[in-house]
Amino acid sequence: MRHTIAVIPGDGIGKEVVPEGQRVLDAVGRRFGFDLAWTTFDWSCERYTKTGRMMPQDGLDALRQFEAIFLGAVGFPGVPDHVSLWGLLIPIRRGFRQYINLRPVRLLKGVRSPLAGRGPADIDMLIVRENNEGEYSEIGGRLYRDTPEELAVQQAIFTRRGCDRVVRYAFELALTRPRRHVTSATKSNGIIHSMPFWDERFAAIATAYPSVVTAQYHIDILAAHFVQHPDWFDVVVASNLFGDILSDLGPAIAGSIGLAPGGNINPEKEYPSMFEPVHGSAPDIAGKGIANPIAQIWTGAMMLEHLGHAEAARAVVAAIERLVEEGKTLTRDLGGRASTTEVGRAIAALL
Repeated sequence: MRHTIAVIPGDGIGKEVVPEGQRVLDAVGRRFGFDLAWTTFDWSCERYTKTGRMMPQDGLDALRQFEAIFLGAVGFPGVPDHVSLWGLLIPIRRGFRQYINLRPVRLLKGVRSPLAGRGPADIDMLIVRENNEGEYSEIGGRLYRDTPEELAVQQAIFTRRGCDRVVRYAFELALTRPRRHVTSATKSNGIIHSMPFWDERFAAIATAYPSVVTAQYHIDILAAHFVQHPDWFDVVVASNLFGDILSDLGPAIAGSIGLAPGGNINPEKEYPSMFEPVHGSAPDIAGKGIANPIAQIWTGAMMLEHLGHAEAARAVVAAIERLVEEGKTLTRDLGGRASTTEVGRAIAALL
C-alpha cells in the first residue's frame, strides 16, 4: 500500500526534524508493509523573501492531490509572524476544512516535569482546539493610522456549526479513553457574547453523552489548574485562541515542547489533513543539529493513525517511549547530548 504525502519542511529547525520524521516513518512502513511517497515543497519564509509569497497562488490545488501534509515549522526573523501564518498555515487549515487541531500532552517516563512530584500518571491529556474560526478571524481592520485616534477592530466568529462539531469531536474522543472526561475552556464572565454561546453549545452537546463527565473553567483559572492539578484533565476542548495557548502550556508542564505532536484534521477526510509539531521554527538553535525531532516523529505517528495504520502508529510511539525512558540518546532539552540525527536514527533502529 502506498500513501502520497506532501512535505513542507518550512523554516528553521523544521528543515532538520522533518527528515528524521521521514526516516522513522519509512522504517515503520517497511516493518508494517506500506510505503510513503514523499513530495517536498519549499514553501517557507525563505521563499517569501524571494517571491513575496509563502506559497504559490495555486498552492492548495497542488496539495489537494495528497492524502496528508507533513509540515515542520513556519516562521523566521525578517518575516512578520502574521505574514508567515496567514500566508501558509491558515489558508491550508481553512481551505481544507481542518477544523480540529488535536494536540496530545503526555509526561513520558524518563522525562522530568517542572512540576514538583508529578509523574506520567498525572499528565496525560488531549487538547482539542477549534481550528477554523473563533478569535482568529480576518474580519476587522484599522482606521486613522499614525494618528492619535488610531484604532484596531478584530471580530471573533463563533458559529453553531463550528462550536458543535469541535465539541462533539472532543466527546467522541473521550469515549475512547478510560476516564471519559471532557473539560471546556471558557471566559463567559468577561466575554459577554461568544463565550456564553460556547457554554450553551457545550451543554447542549453534552446531553448526548451521558456517560462522559464534564467540567468547565474560565481560561485564567484553567491555566492555573494545568500547573497545580494537571491530573484533573483528560480531554480539554477550547476555542482557537484558548486552545492555542493551552497546547503550549501543556507540553511545558510535560517536560519539553520538543516532545509535543499535533495534527490539523479534517475528520471527514474530504481534504488532506496536515500534521505539524507544536514547537515553532526555533531560529535560535536552527542549523546547529541539536533540535529534538521527537515531536516531529510523534506527529508522524498521528499521521499514520489518520491514514489507517494504528498498529504502526503505536509502534512509533512505543519506540519513542523506550528511547526516552532509557535516556541514552536524548537531545539537550531533555538533558542529553545527542544530535537531531542521532535521535532519529536511534528511534528508526528500534523499529
